[in-house]
Formats: sequence, C-alpha cells, structure tokens
Amino acid sequence: MLPVVQTVLVLAVVLISLVLMRGGTNARHLAIRRMLVVVFAAGAAFSIFFPELLTAVANFLGIGRGTDLVLYATVVSFLVFMATTYQRFRQLEVSLTRLSRRVALDDAERPWEGA
Repeated sequence: MLPVVQTVLVLAVVLISLVLMRGGTNARHLAIRRMLVVVFAAGAAFSIFFPELLTAVANFLGIGRGTDLVLYATVVSFLVFMATTYQRFRQLEVSLTRLSRRVALDDAERPWEGA
C-alpha cells in the first residue's frame, strides 16, 4: 500500500474522531452523522453491484484489492461509531449525575423547616 494512502487513512481516522468527539448534539453534528451513514450505505451498495469497479478504485489508490478497501472503510466507520457512542455515553453520565444531585438536594431534610 502506498504511504500516501496510509497517511490519508490515519488522518481521516484522527480528524473524524476529533470532529465527532468535540462535543455537541446540535443539528450540524446530527446532519454530519446522517450524511456519513448515507455515504457509507451508498458505497456498500455500489460495491456489491460493481465489485470490479471497487477493485479498480482500490488499485488506483495503491491498495491491492477492493476487499481491503472495504476493510479500511469499515475500520474507519467503526472508529467513528465508537467515538460517537463514547460521546453519547459521556453526555448521559453527566446528565445522570446532575439529575442525581438535584434529586438528592430536593429530598434532603431541611432542619430549619421543622419536622
């Protein structure tokens, strides 16, 4: 595999992870995630119908087989999935902690109010 392709793959993993780990559940991040899913699904369907073209694209990029290209794309997609899942899990932990604190304060005894 060409060093250029390796560098591009590593940069893609790092950049996508940084963008998605940066935070935010706003409409922009949701749109980016949806577009990535659509692109991945279209690429997967395209590779099923035209495997020889996928091999040609892989050869153009300096990768031996189309199967290897699919593997690399799957690894990048999995890392993106892990990053977004971690971000969502972390946000849930923060929300649960805030909620737990609020409930604890609301249910705490207030000695100045009298029992």
